[in-house]
Amino acid sequence: MLDNTITQLRQLKLSGMANALVTQQEQPGTYEGLSFAERLQLLADHEQTDRETRKQQRLLKAAQLKIAAHPQDIDYQHPRGLQQSQMATLLQCDFVNKQQNLLLTGPCGSGKTYLACALSHAACMKGYRVKYYRLSRLLIELAQTKADGSYSKALQNLAKLDVLILDDWGLEPLDGAQRNDLMEIMDDRNGSSSTIIISQLPTDQWYQSIGDNTLADAILDRLMHNAHRIKLKGESMRKLQAIT
Repeated sequence: MLDNTITQLRQLKLSGMANALVTQQEQPGTYEGLSFAERLQLLADHEQTDRETRKQQRLLKAAQLKIAAHPQDIDYQHPRGLQQSQMATLLQCDFVNKQQNLLLTGPCGSGKTYLACALSHAACMKGYRVKYYRLSRLLIELAQTKADGSYSKALQNLAKLDVLILDDWGLEPLDGAQRNDLMEIMDDRNGSSSTIIISQLPTDQWYQSIGDNTLADAILDRLMHNAHRIKLKGESMRKLQAIT
């Protein structure tokens, strides 16, 4: 009868409960002293944990993070101006819950992308929808959606993300259509979701990098007014790691 029950649970896509029941079956001495209600609660708990784990893995896969970064592996010893207290607060993901942005700036190799991916990993673990893009590639994708008629849907999908990471901000000049795309993205996300910007340029140079005074004002106003900022400094960590 238990074998039939396990099969039914799997057919009902209750694999967590099925696996837990198999464990109870294989270790009768561990569970025989428990009441029916207690054993049933264990099955339900295992199912919930299993579903949460599978959801986290789906979110991580969909995020397409550039680096498999984990919060516990962040290097606070390297002298780059990173404040552990600030990171500890950000890793709680309260800024995501409050729909606030994060601006990460610093020289090449200072660990900006790693920090953004570590924060995004933490967000996925808490159930938030995240997606990583290099800005230039996102703008190319949006240009392609205009050609096939899916531009509006693409913007809607971006707006639904809890966290959007835009890497290499300001690295390449923008044309008029790209500035307009960027404005659409920021306007849709303003006050409803969080955006993480990664840039080698200091924030006081972003205005000029956008290239149009009116759009630069509108884009940066939406991006910066509620943003946390991390400004890294120092020598490239990649170079130092290569030497050691």
